[in-house]
Amino acid sequence: MSLKNVNTVLAAAVVLFTLYLGVSFVLIPGAQASGFGLPHWPSGDGGGFLIVKGSREIAMGLAMGSLLVTGHRRALGWVLLMVAVAPFGDMVTVLAHHGSTAAAFGIHGLTSALIAVTGLLILRETGKAGEAQEATASAPAAQPA
Repeated sequence: MSLKNVNTVLAAAVVLFTLYLGVSFVLIPGAQASGFGLPHWPSGDGGGFLIVKGSREIAMGLAMGSLLVTGHRRALGWVLLMVAVAPFGDMVTVLAHHGSTAAAFGIHGLTSALIAVTGLLILRETGKAGEAQEATASAPAAQPA
């Protein structure tokens, strides 16, 4: 299996999981909240923040998905690196609010690392493709005999 195929599968998994999380937080925020890792969740009108989180996840998933589907792989690599900041921020938030250390590192930290590694792999893949194209373009043309 080529690096491009592995990267495509990883990126598609990130996109689908991000969209799943977003839709889950919008449709059933209470069910998703318990696994996030914070010790206390907002009550009353504060629960709307869970829907905000879901909307953010949906927007990130759509952005990544559109780049994947349209073949803008280098841009997808950079966007994946940027998106990795969101679960990292979730990890820091859980730790700062005395939440579950296991959830902070095991869920949010690993998710951030997986997304960042996927982005780096895609950037590596597209960098090699760009180098090959440059080498082909700069090679002297064969002289007709």
